[in-house]
Amino acid sequence: MSSEYSYDEQGQFFPFFVATLAGLVTIPLTYNVLKPSTDPAVSAPRVRSEFRPEHADLIDGQKKVQKRRERKLKRIITVVLGWVVIALMIYLIMVTSRTVAKIWNPYDILGISDSATEREIKSHYKRMSLKHHPDKVRPDPAKNETIESLNEVFVELTKAYKALTDEDIRNNYIQYGHPDGKQSFSIGIALPNFIITDGNGKYVILMYAVMLGVLLPYLVGTWWYGTQRMSKEKVLIESANKLFQEYKEDIVQGEIITALSSGVEYNNILKGEKAYSNLGKLESRVLAEGETSGLAGGLSPKDREALQNLDGGVRRKALALLWSYLGRVELDDTPLNKSKVEVAPIAHALNNSFTAIALAFGTTAPILASYSAAQNLMQAVPPGASPLLQLPYFTKQIAQAVEGEDSRTHLSLQQYMGLPEDYRKKITVGKGLMSEQEYQISMKVARQLPNYHVEKAFFKVTGEKYITPSSLVSLVVKGRFIPPGSLNVPAVVTADLDDIDAAEDDLNAIRAEKAAEQNQELPPLAHAPYFPRDYSPRWHVFLTDSKQGKMAVPPFTFTTFDKPIYDESGKPTFNVQTLKAQFQAPPQAGQYTFVMHLVCDSYVGFDTKMEVTLTVAEASAAVEIDAEDDISEPDEDSVAGQMAMLKNGGALPPRRKKQAVQDPSDEESDTEGEEAADDTSETDTDTDEE
Repeated sequence: MSSEYSYDEQGQFFPFFVATLAGLVTIPLTYNVLKPSTDPAVSAPRVRSEFRPEHADLIDGQKKVQKRRERKLKRIITVVLGWVVIALMIYLIMVTSRTVAKIWNPYDILGISDSATEREIKSHYKRMSLKHHPDKVRPDPAKNETIESLNEVFVELTKAYKALTDEDIRNNYIQYGHPDGKQSFSIGIALPNFIITDGNGKYVILMYAVMLGVLLPYLVGTWWYGTQRMSKEKVLIESANKLFQEYKEDIVQGEIITALSSGVEYNNILKGEKAYSNLGKLESRVLAEGETSGLAGGLSPKDREALQNLDGGVRRKALALLWSYLGRVELDDTPLNKSKVEVAPIAHALNNSFTAIALAFGTTAPILASYSAAQNLMQAVPPGASPLLQLPYFTKQIAQAVEGEDSRTHLSLQQYMGLPEDYRKKITVGKGLMSEQEYQISMKVARQLPNYHVEKAFFKVTGEKYITPSSLVSLVVKGRFIPPGSLNVPAVVTADLDDIDAAEDDLNAIRAEKAAEQNQELPPLAHAPYFPRDYSPRWHVFLTDSKQGKMAVPPFTFTTFDKPIYDESGKPTFNVQTLKAQFQAPPQAGQYTFVMHLVCDSYVGFDTKMEVTLTVAEASAAVEIDAEDDISEPDEDSVAGQMAMLKNGGALPPRRKKQAVQDPSDEESDTEGEEAADDTSETDTDTDEE
């Protein structure tokens, strides 16, 4: 037997090879393109507003650029091309399958069943030989028949007959699949013949060199370098290292803005001459005296000194642009205004990285300062400026007029919207202030902002009455979204503030909990008209130790909620929303007082700060109390009850009244340390809105 290797001249194997390779790439990419988007901006509701900020066209343009990047255009094109290639290969497979030679089968040639007996085979062959014998038939030109073709048919019939009746020939057929014994065979390589045609060899070698020596290392290197050069917060590692060097324990918001200007990402938008062009004009606008007080960009004297001490270049211009964005400074220059808009999302991403660094150190002040910086960047409000600037048409002049020129503190949105309607309108609408229409638009937006108001906060262990050392504790926060200025807010239902665990055998309650976990409600996208991105607000809950100034429990982040926040008409539902954060209890029994921070990263002044007390009971004491609670006299219809009746002359002994035991973990504490009995370790929520 001989063998030879041949290339796929007829294209029998090549389409299978190409279709397989294309499928390995196309099918996963198709899933990636078609899978539902996890971006909240796709399905989240929006705050309804007719307000259009200055240079809205530049802001909208940046949003469109970002959306084009998120559309995965390159992957979509690759998927389409991949399926076109697969379809073409399937077509070639179907076409070439018609020309592929079939396996030699004597039964098929004779046209008889595989189960035919030798007698039936002989009888059938005799009839076929009479019909197809060359002496009996004549060629039919209409069927393109010739004497040679008729002879070949008769020879095949005879060979098939002998393969089934002659012992030697039959053995060859059984062992080797052919009446003539061993046959040479060829192995078809799934490459077309043109590849190895004389003269094409050098091109094939060049193609392999490019694929294996250039393209493959480039793709692998790009992937590896990309994973290594980016941090988990999607910023360059080099930028994260620079932010790490800028960190200090007493850093404040203005210094964080300065630190954010060190990011390498600004090089992409401030290349070459852009780093120096119009820098003097930009700084003169940012450092000019404001119309009310301070500098136009909202810098403090220390921030101005930090800007002026920087060497000229990308970082100095990036910092000046950041302050012009925060101060909403008009630059009267389209390229500068465009760059002012572009630096905002870069700074926001860098601030997320700085927050991660602050959390790693665990000091409370830098953590809170980084969250406040995120709020400032989202709302384009300088550190320390009035929270009223978050509302449409509010300027520094209007905010100062509302708050009073001599006022040393700012009004929060909640305080401003809590003013009597007539008085609020009187101090806001007028000459040099807002028009009636602008005021109504501003009030409409304010009444849609998702302000989470904490109603109750307490600690518990799921399924247990007591909190014991090192147990898994849940901080349960109950609150409602009450937008500033909401009218006719219903009283909270006391039962909604309880957190009752479902019984192990209560399948309906368990199913309801599972359904609530799956059907989470999204809050409205952040109303941030100056920020060139759609952003879904996040609420961070964490505990700190006020005595040491350190974080005690890391932040738990919430982006969805278990009940609708607004109804179909856009009105608030005032549903009680539950936030839960789990952590391990201290290893020692006692009372632990923490400060709970609930921070919204998208709005200034929507944060909550309050004291909460965790009471950890001794494990042995909790066991004893549980044992006492479980003691009860037997029921009359039980065997033990009947025995007791016999011993006591036919009557059950009087039941012992259970002693009311105060649960050491069921102490309610307000911010002044008052205590009361309850199911769990609770905290009064007369909170200070910050």
